[in-house]
Amino acid sequence: MQRLGELVATAGIVAVPLLVFSVVAIALVIERMIFWYRVNKRQTKVAKDVLRDYRHDPGLAKQRLKRYLHLPLARIFLAAIALDDAEPDELELAISGAIQAEIPVIKRFSNIFDTIIALAPLLGLLGTVLGLIQSFGSIDLGSIGGAESAGVTSGISEALTSTAFGLVVAVFTLFFANICRGFYVRQIALFQEYTAELELVHRRYHRRTLRDVEPDQVGADYATLHH
Repeated sequence: MQRLGELVATAGIVAVPLLVFSVVAIALVIERMIFWYRVNKRQTKVAKDVLRDYRHDPGLAKQRLKRYLHLPLARIFLAAIALDDAEPDELELAISGAIQAEIPVIKRFSNIFDTIIALAPLLGLLGTVLGLIQSFGSIDLGSIGGAESAGVTSGISEALTSTAFGLVVAVFTLFFANICRGFYVRQIALFQEYTAELELVHRRYHRRTLRDVEPDQVGADYATLHH
């Protein structure tokens, strides 16, 4: 803590917002890593189990999905399967709408990450400018040495420290933001893969249901005509 206080004191006034940015970035990174860990740990297995159940018993698939509503893909599946007797086109529209609703969830905090990445180096640069201004303000051409040299050294130290602080915050945030971005791209690919399989299974189930219903309907129509 003492070193941190010295760093803040050395970097000057820009160290305060940079310190806030670093704390916010660390907190959001921890939250995102926990989120992606939970999602990646179970989601693929749940999707495969639901597709297997849906082939034989849609009700069982629906019950399984309700136990995993913390997973984005489970919520997408449930939004589609919850439509009773849906036509294939209706199911496709439901899936598309559910995916759009999940995108803000899996991209959460991305704007904050981008803001920190953009502003942290600029704040560091501002600290550099302020430090150099202090350095040049401490120079007395008629009396070089002693206190004047100390003021110049202090200003240059502040300039360099604030620049380094801003770059460290930006690099740290950029690293984890790119990791989250990679998880996001992979997640969208999984959405497309498993929802396409769900649509295929639903179409087959729909055709099988129609084949089972049509003979009964034909028989009912025949009985009505000859009544």
